[in-house]
Amino acid sequence: MAFEVFIEPGRAERNYWKDLWRYRELFYILSWRDIKVRYKQTVIGVVWSVLRPLLTMIIFTFIFGQVAKFEIPGVKYALAVFAGLLPWQFFSTGLSEASNSLVGNERLISKVYFPRMIIPASSVITSLVDLFIALGLMFCLMIWYGSVPSINLLFLPLFIILAFFASFGVGLWLTALNVKYRDFKHVVPFLVQIGLYLSPVGFTSDKASQIIPEKFRSLYYLNPMAGVIDGFRWCFFGDRTPPNWTGMLISLAVIIFFLLIGIRTFRKMEKSFADLI
Repeated sequence: MAFEVFIEPGRAERNYWKDLWRYRELFYILSWRDIKVRYKQTVIGVVWSVLRPLLTMIIFTFIFGQVAKFEIPGVKYALAVFAGLLPWQFFSTGLSEASNSLVGNERLISKVYFPRMIIPASSVITSLVDLFIALGLMFCLMIWYGSVPSINLLFLPLFIILAFFASFGVGLWLTALNVKYRDFKHVVPFLVQIGLYLSPVGFTSDKASQIIPEKFRSLYYLNPMAGVIDGFRWCFFGDRTPPNWTGMLISLAVIIFFLLIGIRTFRKMEKSFADLI
């Protein structure tokens, strides 16, 4: 659908959120481009989306399941680990891609007007492709181990949305800072690596609560992905992996906080992106 673009002082600011909808085709174009670039000239292509979480699952199952002897009653430990990896891989990939998205599109930003928020948003949306591929593998693993999904699986889209907003909110904040301070491109991989071991991927929140003193347990859920990972497991395994609902509300509040801070920081710095890049 064609529309007119008016160049007028202050107009872009007033119509910013409308422009996000008007430039919706750009979401599709940038997302499809990122998908093609990610797997361009790779030998096995999208199979990497399966191998990465699968190999991580094997390593974590060996370390926490065989060496540390962690167990989850009624749930195959490898399945529990893979269920935790699903949202974490999506979050970490989306965060990493979004944090570098503006710097990687400097020519586009310096030449054409459009709401810059489209770029990090399309990077996170692209990561959904990997998540859906990994979800297919999850169902295959459940069939292999003879595990029946819980009826709570109906709530899985809700937790996918929460994972998206967690990745998008933190990603907006980091990509805005990365434009001005390029050191963040080195900080993000470090944060992602540390976050993997601090999040309940290789263990459950119940196990963490046994280790963490009671007065510090609320701080554990300041990690926005703690509640999301618990939610994913609850969707697949039901009451066999019950979540801490209080902790989940804390994680939800942190996700909303980072989303608001990310949007505020991004919008505040957006006018200077073309000059800084």
